[in-house]
Amino acid sequence: METADLTSVKNYQYSETEKIFDQAKDFLPINGTDYVELYVGNAKQAAHFYKTAFGFQDLAYAGLETGMRDRTSYVLQQGKIRLVLTTPFDANSEMAAHLAAHGDGVKVIALWVNDAYDAFQQTVSRGAKPYLQPETITDDNGTIRRAGIHTYGDTVHIFIERKNYTGLFLPGYEKLETEYHPIPTGLKYIDHMVGNVELGSMNTWADFYANIMGFANLVTFDDKDISTEYTALMSKVMTNGNGYIKFPINEPAIGKKKSQVEEYLDFYNGPGCQHIAVATDDIVFTISEMRKRGVEFLYVPGSYYDTVKNRVGIIEEDLEELKKWGIMVDRDEEGYLLQIFTKPVEDRPTLFFEIIQRKGAKSFGKGNFQALFESIEAEQARRGTL
Repeated sequence: METADLTSVKNYQYSETEKIFDQAKDFLPINGTDYVELYVGNAKQAAHFYKTAFGFQDLAYAGLETGMRDRTSYVLQQGKIRLVLTTPFDANSEMAAHLAAHGDGVKVIALWVNDAYDAFQQTVSRGAKPYLQPETITDDNGTIRRAGIHTYGDTVHIFIERKNYTGLFLPGYEKLETEYHPIPTGLKYIDHMVGNVELGSMNTWADFYANIMGFANLVTFDDKDISTEYTALMSKVMTNGNGYIKFPINEPAIGKKKSQVEEYLDFYNGPGCQHIAVATDDIVFTISEMRKRGVEFLYVPGSYYDTVKNRVGIIEEDLEELKKWGIMVDRDEEGYLLQIFTKPVEDRPTLFFEIIQRKGAKSFGKGNFQALFESIEAEQARRGTL
């Protein structure tokens, strides 16, 4: 994901979004998301699922065969997205405790930085709790420097410095080669990752990203923006200075019934990553492929599309085609976006994915919140958790 050279655009109008990016205190430059690691009950089977359903490709492997004695990890890639699926061997390990408490879920959001040691020093000196002390790991392909800090719940950030490494992934991993290669579904990069935290904690973690990591508040949604008759939530979207990393932080709001955030917190047993939003350049192709492969998406009522033209205006896509696949549309002052949400991809109603295609829009689909919440509430009602 590259940013435009704004100085080369004649009469360029500096957008409100870019003004917010400039507010980020970039003492911690981040080049992008390096990888996302999930702790899962069976990494081999999870890798097969993400290859089959989402179109991820083999990249790297670590396990007993590579000298890894406490775990096995499969690394998959599609576009710029690297997904690491890890299963522990030791029933008494921190990884096993994480699985017992949370089920399959995101443990590590790794960030690609120029200097991992400096990123650790900068954040810890500002109050971050250390997770992984700075270390250098080496193989024949060079060296990786890394370090880590805690964030909400049991989620952590690991800073990865790659400038002196030419290998596939990390030392200790070898090339993953299988005979099973489903075609990619067109996923390009991680657009944003959403964290759910307890009531009263949203501002605490927004302040964490602002004060400890130098992020800025891109947008705030209150319970008037994100609510139905029954449930509501509040959210603050935090962004780093180049806009490559965006972390919405959600907390529940008081409502007549249990909100999706409360349901998540109950079944995940605490705060964690609620969903991963992944970008595509052709959402119709991506969703048609994923549906054929068994991915389940939230239902969008046909009546939603009756008002799309009035609300969004002219779009390039065929509205009937979007309706066929259940793809939602929203517009902001900079363009429009197309988005759709999977149902939870675990047995617990916790982690799910958002598929998003941006046509200039920098926002998060505020105009779709009502329809989205009603769909989620219908799923909660089926589960008996509303």
